[in-house]
Amino acid sequence: MRTGLKSKLIVLRDLFWTFFKIGPSTFGGGYAMISTIEHEVVEKRQWIDEREISDIFSVAGSAPGGVGVNSSAFIGYRLGKIPGAVAAVLGITLPTFLILIGLSAGYSLLQNEPKMISAFKGINGAVIGLIAVAAYRMGKASLFDLSTKLVTIASLLVLLFTGLNPIFLILIGLIAGNVIMGVKKALGLPLHTEKQSPAGSSAVEFIEYYI
Repeated sequence: MRTGLKSKLIVLRDLFWTFFKIGPSTFGGGYAMISTIEHEVVEKRQWIDEREISDIFSVAGSAPGGVGVNSSAFIGYRLGKIPGAVAAVLGITLPTFLILIGLSAGYSLLQNEPKMISAFKGINGAVIGLIAVAAYRMGKASLFDLSTKLVTIASLLVLLFTGLNPIFLILIGLIAGNVIMGVKKALGLPLHTEKQSPAGSSAVEFIEYYI
């Protein structure tokens, strides 16, 4: 019994420390965290496989709140139930909260300094790159046939050219997925809900930027 408690505490410690490192190392938060979380959880610690993490990111992006914090809660709960979710969320939010307090005080004093303005412009460009990597990784895992590609393109066009609330777009995606699967089943077509990896193939290569 004592051994079981010790192993649970080790899991909670590892969850907290892993997300504690991710929080302050990923400028931009949210979707900029996705690649780093995947690298730590899937490739480095091998807590969750690549297909499951893709599902977690999809659900986390659909739920209210930041996708990075939502993902940490899902992963923490997956590994350690409610205590695990609490440890992961505390880990990913605590350092950022403390850093923001310090930055807020410093920014109010230095916001008009040319070096500060230049630094934030550079950070904005880096965040775009992080989000692009996250989109690339999710796309390779999620776009595996014509129907998923068409739904993605249609969703992008709707977001770009209409004022439709993303919540409704998510609901439409849920309905579209069920309709497409129903039509395929009725026509006797192969039903795939995830990307099929060739036998003997290795995991998708990771674009390294996190140390």
